[in-house]
Amino acid sequence: MKKTSISYTVSFERFRAALEDLREMTERAKAKGLLETQRQEIVQAFESTHDLALETMNGYFQAQGRAPFSGSRDTTVEAFNEDLIDDGQGWLDMIIFRIKYNPLYPGDYLGSLSDSVVKKYITLLGNFERNFQNKAGS
Repeated sequence: MKKTSISYTVSFERFRAALEDLREMTERAKAKGLLETQRQEIVQAFESTHDLALETMNGYFQAQGRAPFSGSRDTTVEAFNEDLIDDGQGWLDMIIFRIKYNPLYPGDYLGSLSDSVVKKYITLLGNFERNFQNKAGS
């Protein structure tokens, strides 16, 4: 059975809810500092939020009749070209960091990834929310 994709508007609403949860986590982390358990929670919430952003972008492009993209990098580049995101390099850095964080690869990236989420990636996701809302009229 073929999986049907949900509309990009539903994906966007799910993204916005996930982003709000992530914002609350990062605000608490900024106010009180990050404990090791909070780092893991922030990274998991970030990964879910990032996935929902990419799902929203893909759905938006499919609704416009564009062929599906082969991966998150292609989707990110197209989103940058369409002004859905305003820092293409920052978004590509997010993808690279997520790949590095994968437990299959050696290295302890939990601390640096959670710090990047709190300091930079949360802003990039918020900018996407604003840009997408303006562009798609959601």
